[in-house]
Amino acid sequence: MMADKTYVLRQLKTVRGQLDGLIRMVEDDRYCIDISNQIMASQAILRNVNREVLHAHLNCCVKDAFLEGDAENAKQKVEEIIGVMDKLTK
Repeated sequence: MMADKTYVLRQLKTVRGQLDGLIRMVEDDRYCIDISNQIMASQAILRNVNREVLHAHLNCCVKDAFLEGDAENAKQKVEEIIGVMDKLTK
């Protein structure tokens, strides 16, 4: 992975903490809107981490595949990105 590993790990650990908190909130029968707000906060962090990972992938892995002149590898990388974009836009 070529993304900023420190940033990605810190963010994922934050989400892990939020998920533990969400579990406690559900167990404690907390107010639905409070739970929903925490879910959305976790989703926002995950979206940002995913963006970081995908940017790094494009700037390193995909770019390198094109610069190396390996047409089959470059084609595969583009197809992977298209697949991810399709998932993100569903």
